[in-house]
Amino acid sequence: MLTIEDTMAITDDLHTFVKEALSRQLPRREVDGALRRSGWSATQIRGALAEFADIDFPIPVPRPRPYLDARDAFLYLLLFATLYTTAFHLGHLAFLLIDQVWPDPAFTNPRYVEGIRRAMRFSIASLIVATPVFLFVSRITSREIQADPAKRNSKVRRWLTYLTLFIASSVLIGDVIALVYNLLSGELTVRLVLKILTIAVIAGATFTFYLWDIRIDERDVHA
Repeated sequence: MLTIEDTMAITDDLHTFVKEALSRQLPRREVDGALRRSGWSATQIRGALAEFADIDFPIPVPRPRPYLDARDAFLYLLLFATLYTTAFHLGHLAFLLIDQVWPDPAFTNPRYVEGIRRAMRFSIASLIVATPVFLFVSRITSREIQADPAKRNSKVRRWLTYLTLFIASSVLIGDVIALVYNLLSGELTVRLVLKILTIAVIAGATFTFYLWDIRIDERDVHA
């Protein structure tokens, strides 16, 4: 899928050239070769060609371009905000439950125990509120995309999707680093392993889902 930097790199001259070449029924491979020989980068060429649908029609048919809509921005900001809230508090609640089952002997103070209970209540309350909102908004956006596939071109949706992929991948990398570090230090405990697995499952599921979603966008662009 094209990033905003890729789109900006496609100049008016390149756009005009590609449109003119395709209107003369020149094969895309030949257009690609000519542009490469003249110094255009593969990313710029791929982006320019992707602006036009690869269908049999007398003139080049433009594809929908990324757009910014206030309503879509609100929905996607709410969607991803509740996603992050749900993921964080789901992991936090799992951590607290692990600490309850495998308590650290160093923390036996009644205030510490009460602090865990308060934290559990807050995480449960957050999940009760945020998760249904996330599911509801997700259903709305999915239905709108099914009804109008062009809504996949929302700039806010793309930026937040890539931001989520970045966050999830960073968490996974940090998770593996923590596992290796504690393994080398000989400090692995059941409690620590379960917490690392909790992070891996939540971040991995999020990363996998949104990577799959991005690949659908890329498949649609190159279809």
